[in-house]
Amino acid sequence: MTGVRHLGMDWLRIGAFGLLILYHIGMYFVPWGWHVKIAAPLDWVQLPMLATNSWRLALLFLVSGYASAALFAKLGGSGAFARSRSARLLIPLVFGIILIIPPQPWIELVTQHGYGKSLGAFWTSDYFRFGTLDGIVLPTWQHLWFVVYLWVYTMLAAALLVVVPGAMRMRIADGAARWLGGAGLLAWPLAAWLLIYAAFPGHDETHALFDDGPSHLHYLIPFFVGWLLRVRPQLFGAVARWWRVALAIAVVAFGVVARILCLWLTGAQPAEWGKLPFNIAHLVQGWATIVALVGIADHYWNRDHRSRATLAEAVFPFYIIHQTIIVVVGWYLLQAGVAALPSFLVLLAATMLGCWLFYWIGRNIGWLRPLIGLQRQ
Repeated sequence: MTGVRHLGMDWLRIGAFGLLILYHIGMYFVPWGWHVKIAAPLDWVQLPMLATNSWRLALLFLVSGYASAALFAKLGGSGAFARSRSARLLIPLVFGIILIIPPQPWIELVTQHGYGKSLGAFWTSDYFRFGTLDGIVLPTWQHLWFVVYLWVYTMLAAALLVVVPGAMRMRIADGAARWLGGAGLLAWPLAAWLLIYAAFPGHDETHALFDDGPSHLHYLIPFFVGWLLRVRPQLFGAVARWWRVALAIAVVAFGVVARILCLWLTGAQPAEWGKLPFNIAHLVQGWATIVALVGIADHYWNRDHRSRATLAEAVFPFYIIHQTIIVVVGWYLLQAGVAALPSFLVLLAATMLGCWLFYWIGRNIGWLRPLIGLQRQ
């Protein structure tokens, strides 16, 4: 039944955001470019990071599509849906850009570009320049790009729900459910991802909205699959039949990814060797893992717990604040020359404590609730 809350999808959303926080802690340790880095990055950390890299963001868009469809059904109209999504997403976005994000580009400028002004002077004189400073666009939404993209996708969904008549929407949903029934849920979205990659093989995500077309195509697929799972819950039957196969495919595909990465890291093969099979295996692993995780959530996690409602409410405030905490604490750890293992433990503890404080304070002060993404009481 479409009106029944799927608690497994709640847990999947909670887990996806929790994983994202761990991933951003990991960004302090890998050689990849980021706002602040440990003095001696660790090559091996790339392996566990790559194990999630192909599916963690797409999974967020899938569970967000599912939640958006549930909210639309609850509100009963495109106008109310668009107003609700805009208030819940744009208010914390603006709040985050103005007050939460600025320490991140400031620390990047200080540690990587020799910037000499204090944080206060940076915020008052340089942050709102609406231009670039040493190649960094200011002001910036940094990790809140996901909120921007999600708002755009929900507005697109709201517009389609206005433009497309109800009877036609039903036929489209029924047709899509037939296409994705059985192995189609595993095959067709993956085929679309592979076609997008073939059409735009050199595209790198920008998170800048207007020049990121292939990324939008990539993320809109899981968003609307998530929406379809909500409006046509019989698709969970296909998930139940195929998630174990998907899990096996994901493990094999990641084996290919890990093997090629190890050959690169050891110098056994040059950087360009194996790029095509690496990227294809990366995409296969990504979609197969998403199907497997939805199946696990449906089979094992579709049950309640006293902590679920609190965690489900807390994940968005956690998302808003977590990266700034990581970058600021990482900067102090870098200055102190703290080694990798104690740095990880400190980052994990500080991020969890800071996120809970941010959520707890914000949820108990009425005028702060909308600023951190919570409904007014």
